[in-house]
Amino acid sequence: MSNGRRFSRDPRTPQIRINHRIRVPEVRVVGEDGQNLGVLPTGDAIRRAQEAGLDLVEVNPKGTPPVCKILDFGKYKYEEKKKQRETKRKQTVVEVKEIKLRPKTDDHDMAVKVRAARRFIESGNKVKFTVRFRGREITHPEVAQRQIEYLLKQVEDLCNIEQYPAMEGRTMAALVSPKPSVLQRVAHERTMREKEREKARAEGRAEPLEPEEVEEELHEPDDDDDDDDDDDDDDDDGGDGDGD
Repeated sequence: MSNGRRFSRDPRTPQIRINHRIRVPEVRVVGEDGQNLGVLPTGDAIRRAQEAGLDLVEVNPKGTPPVCKILDFGKYKYEEKKKQRETKRKQTVVEVKEIKLRPKTDDHDMAVKVRAARRFIESGNKVKFTVRFRGREITHPEVAQRQIEYLLKQVEDLCNIEQYPAMEGRTMAALVSPKPSVLQRVAHERTMREKEREKARAEGRAEPLEPEEVEEELHEPDDDDDDDDDDDDDDDDGGDGDGD
């Protein structure tokens, strides 16, 4: 029985057909030098690519007939990934990072949460503080209120409050976003890194990576105060980034 992984594909990633995976009878061919070679039988186009030590790559499957190019597929994939990274670098994306607490979170762990929250905000992300209640803890919402107000106080120099502490089911949550001055600094630092990459390219040096390329997510240890709460009754949630 299949384990469900063998044929799994990411629907967001189009599959690029090359060489014998191109099964239409004829294709419009662009040579390795960019010259338009016209419409050729697919077999002839593949042989022509192989004679040049290259691949026939389908670059426009919606063409009539599909458009293929003779090129080095390994190099092509590398260049495409490089373009995607460049596009991602130039995008200004504000993520929401979640800092999870429990009513019984102690002072040491609160300090850890503060450091994580400040790091996320200083990177230009919004932060959602979430206190989760279990069992009878929900009868004392004032504890969560004090915790969130403490956290908000510790980051007030970096952020604006978008949502004040409010109940959401069995949680209390608040949302903050970076102040304009923080976002301006993040944008300036990104611009300086881009200039450094351009300089590295011009000098033939290795390009410095974006922080998110060095480490996609900055996570605190999973100190969700769960030492005696394994009977959680599926209380775990699936929020996006978290600072636990």
